[in-house]
Amino acid sequence: MTIDFGLDRLQGARIVVAMSGGVDSSVAAALAARTGAEVVGVTLQLYDHGEAVKRSGSCCAGQDIYDAAQVADRLGIAHYVLDYESRFRSGVIDRFAEEYAQGRTPIPCALCNQGVKFVDLIAFARELGADCLATGHYVRRTVRNGRAELHRGKDPRRDQSYFLYGTTRDQLDFLRFPLGDLPKDAVRELALEAGLAVAAKPDSQDICFVPDGDYASLVKKLRPETDVPGEIVDLEGRTLGEHRGVVHFTVGQRRGIEIGGSPEPLYVVRIEPDTRRLVVGPRSALAIQRMRVEELSWLGEDQRDVSVKVRSLAPAVSARIEDDGWVCFATPEYGVAPGQAAVFYDGTRVLGGGWIAETLAADPRVSCAAAA
Repeated sequence: MTIDFGLDRLQGARIVVAMSGGVDSSVAAALAARTGAEVVGVTLQLYDHGEAVKRSGSCCAGQDIYDAAQVADRLGIAHYVLDYESRFRSGVIDRFAEEYAQGRTPIPCALCNQGVKFVDLIAFARELGADCLATGHYVRRTVRNGRAELHRGKDPRRDQSYFLYGTTRDQLDFLRFPLGDLPKDAVRELALEAGLAVAAKPDSQDICFVPDGDYASLVKKLRPETDVPGEIVDLEGRTLGEHRGVVHFTVGQRRGIEIGGSPEPLYVVRIEPDTRRLVVGPRSALAIQRMRVEELSWLGEDQRDVSVKVRSLAPAVSARIEDDGWVCFATPEYGVAPGQAAVFYDGTRVLGGGWIAETLAADPRVSCAAAA
């Protein structure tokens, strides 16, 4: 299989590939090597080897670095390992814990892509004189009227565009995504054809630096105050019970509230970190009409009527971008929480996105100008 890397020349070109040690980035490297260009693999060590070496389904440490080196050797390409542990800790892990301490719902994968995985990797690739940086993300890069655009991956089950909304125009000009048109099964077949030992390696978990998925233990270690008990109150402020620490809850959560006697299920509507209170209510209280989005990153044109995703696996819904960073949903949306990313689309094209800073509950007395 041949992939067009969008380079005017391949003989004499240099392609740097971000290699995490998983099957996706390994196949991206194999496809780059088939072009005849010089290929250089780069792996980031993002956290301590000892904490991750025995884990499967992680990335960027221990066994994964070894796997990336083995793939590079199999392909006959150069391979570098860069120690970015301190940058990753300050830019991603510490902010992850801080977001929970503030009662928000963090998206560390988007933070990582906006920081070390693109900013620092692209800088290193340019230092090597590379013509582009290729990654194993399931997104598509197309060029229309001389301008690069970012689109969803063709396979909706694998699409990772939600986590890449912060990609800048300058970065997109330099990036390549050779897997964007492929389903996962085809990627594993390519890995087998290339004789890569990682062909059957399990996919990495979403939060790579959290051992066994127990994010609460990590947050408690970094921010102990998040494990202090507090009150559970209803929408009117009446005390209903006690929780065991805000670290165990996010907006929209039902599990763990354990309040008896309620005529209907209760959900976390709001977290008040200063008082350590959980505000709970019926599902109807989770309906959101507007949200304020900050730190906006934009790839598209001046467009107000859009579709938007507020979670990676949620469907995109119609909305209108208003003034001062406010976004209005065409119909009330559920599962919208401060700290999450809001990513805007026009069809399959990623227009941009930002962080949800504030939400306003749906009010039947207030109309919304969003496109239906």
